[in-house]
Amino acid sequence: MTAATPLLFQPLKLQGLTLPNRVVVSPMCMYSSQSGLANEFHLVHLGQFALAGAGLIFTEAAAVSPEGRISPEDLGLWDDAQLVPLGRINDFIHAQGGRIGVQLAHAGRKASTFAPWRGQGAVPPEQGGWQVIGPDASAYSATFPVPQAMSLEEIARVAQAFVAATRRAEIAGFDAVEVHAAHGYLLHQFLSPLANSRSDEYGGSFENRVRLLLEVVRAVRRVWPLHKPLFVRLSATDWAPGGWDEQQTVALAGLLDKEGVDVLDISSGGLTPAQRITPGPAYQAGFAAQVKRAVPALGVMTVGMIDTPERAEGLLQNGDADLIALARPFLGDPHWAQAAAVKLGVKLDVAAQYQRGTRVV
Repeated sequence: MTAATPLLFQPLKLQGLTLPNRVVVSPMCMYSSQSGLANEFHLVHLGQFALAGAGLIFTEAAAVSPEGRISPEDLGLWDDAQLVPLGRINDFIHAQGGRIGVQLAHAGRKASTFAPWRGQGAVPPEQGGWQVIGPDASAYSATFPVPQAMSLEEIARVAQAFVAATRRAEIAGFDAVEVHAAHGYLLHQFLSPLANSRSDEYGGSFENRVRLLLEVVRAVRRVWPLHKPLFVRLSATDWAPGGWDEQQTVALAGLLDKEGVDVLDISSGGLTPAQRITPGPAYQAGFAAQVKRAVPALGVMTVGMIDTPERAEGLLQNGDADLIALARPFLGDPHWAQAAAVKLGVKLDVAAQYQRGTRVV
């Protein structure tokens, strides 16, 4: 690599972890587990990205408790039995020179729902559904489960579930951990006035609504090795009046920086069906840029409709972000990083078996 090398393919050091490039496989739910266990599907799905040169690979959301799953088929990290299959995947990825992180999540009121291709709305008890929880008793929509408002004891248990899952992530050999506080899931529900009508220390003011996330991050950072990076995913805005917005995201970013977070993964939406999103190429990059300019010492990752290497490189050159996460582009072409390198005139270090490929975008 030289100074003339596109930023997309320059390394980035995060604590003791050096990423070979800035291309990140974004967490993508696969709804293909049983009892939260990874299987051969996950090995092949995640392993292919390491073979083709992605700088960092994230698993899909791994639930920190059984009731925190989005669907009955979600990946999990609440039980020691889930360590061995995840460790096998991590060993394979490391053997290819890859790096892998796990996204830890609790779905809250958006739990116990069908996988997209199996149905819509709440899964009934006879099909494996369960009682969901949330900041208050308001459902995401009329077809989603009605949550039970969480007691202070339940809030404390959720925080400890994140800690226990983090410890398992270290045992399994993950290189990074991401706390999922976006897309309308539990930690995001506490952040937004549209899902949090509590009147205690976890509701009302900005300071109260961010309390749970800060407690979770603080506890996770305490047990996650300091030489390994900690990511947090946020929805920068609810895209709905009266909800979470960019100004609150910037304020929270400053607090998370002080808690030892290394990278903020900036997405948006997912909190309410009343959202009105105006999608377009790199439509969420502006939110990431706001955070980067307000808290320049904090690493920032952007995601969303960044479909070409030229667009990804432009965002990095502008200083809008430090990392580029892609989801659907990797589903369409698991060798996206290899193809992007060809397009930008870079020789990417990929598995020897794939070096003969000269794919063109």
